Amino acid sequence: MFVLSAEGDEMSGRLTRNALKKMAPGDLLWDSELKGFGARRQRNATTFCLKCRVRGRQRWYSIGRLGSPWTLETARREALRLLLSIADGEEPVTRNTDKRPATVAEGIEQYLEEHGPKLKPSTRAEYTRLCRLQIIPKLGKLKLDEDMHREVGRLHSGLASTPRQANHVLMVFSSFISWTEANKLREEGKNPCRGIVKYREARRERYLSGEELGRIGNALARRDAAGDESPFSIAAVRLLILTGARLSEILTLKWSYVDIPRRQLRLPDSKTGAKVIRLNDAALTVLKAVPRVAGNPFVIVGEKHESHMVNLQKPWRRIRREAGLDDVRLHDLRHSYASVAAELGGSLPMIGKLLGHKHSQTTARYAHLAEDPIDHLNEEIGGRIAAALSSDIVPQPRNSAEDDRLPNANRLRTE
Repeated sequence: MFVLSAEGDEMSGRLTRNALKKMAPGDLLWDSELKGFGARRQRNATTFCLKCRVRGRQRWYSIGRLGSPWTLETARREALRLLLSIADGEEPVTRNTDKRPATVAEGIEQYLEEHGPKLKPSTRAEYTRLCRLQIIPKLGKLKLDEDMHREVGRLHSGLASTPRQANHVLMVFSSFISWTEANKLREEGKNPCRGIVKYREARRERYLSGEELGRIGNALARRDAAGDESPFSIAAVRLLILTGARLSEILTLKWSYVDIPRRQLRLPDSKTGAKVIRLNDAALTVLKAVPRVAGNPFVIVGEKHESHMVNLQKPWRRIRREAGLDDVRLHDLRHSYASVAAELGGSLPMIGKLLGHKHSQTTARYAHLAEDPIDHLNEEIGGRIAAALSSDIVPQPRNSAEDDRLPNANRLRTE
């Protein structure tokens, strides 16, 4: 029997031939008897691997693909041999007899197979998508050891209409090249992505006014009362507005992460790692009203059994259309939360803490919002001081040119 781990797509139990046959693409199984020994499935191939620590650093070793010459038994013996070498203080050398990749396409398949499990599931899926749709069709036939700077530049420039995707493709391919160099598949220091200038990405930031938030609130209430939307869709939008959380954090939220007594959502993982989201009274009210579905661990329930909602875009388009705000994206709700925090005088470090930013530079985009409360405070200070000053000590206009020549101290005594 295999037990699901915290990562979601990793399982542990004794590796058996039957378990290997049942593996689906993306599965990663760890053997409960030989620690660190595992098998992972990438498309149509299953590969044995070993994860362990060597001199304090975590290392991954690819043993080989299931099939001649590697069987479950021979792979287990090889993993044990590697562990014994490490215990003796030696640098283990694998006996992987798999064919070394010769082309970019072959190399990317091995890269996704070996490096993919180290990434977050969402990042791994995005890397795979970009490799399949963009990189392999354009660069797949190139030899791994050839100079491909020109071809990479053409790939990047060919995506000029989508600058963000162009830059992301370049980043993924650069990561792949670094992996090939680390695995001695390509000469080090000759990354073809180096020197290619990335496109400038214009940030789109939309902040909702109080009146616009009211329109969304009314649209949510109307659709909820009429039963035009799922209660889970309504709750998801309200939680996004009231917490400033990312869309993925709300959609994948489990009841086990909800800590009502502490007024927190305690996420074991997010874009920036483990994260705590604070719950205000309004957010708590929304959460307490969400119906719980027996056997489903998620707060925002999806259509499939024991799954979470995967697409909030369609309900959101209907809600924003009714509110007359067709230009507002779901992510703009997070920006609007930060905007309200700034209007109330929240400092940038405080806003960053609420949003779960890992770096202060990320929060810096909201710096201009902090100017409004500063200006308001300045006006209040001026008004308070002016009210405190009595009219008999406020300097009066001077009519004499002689007064203008007096030193400051004498002039004050004269007045």
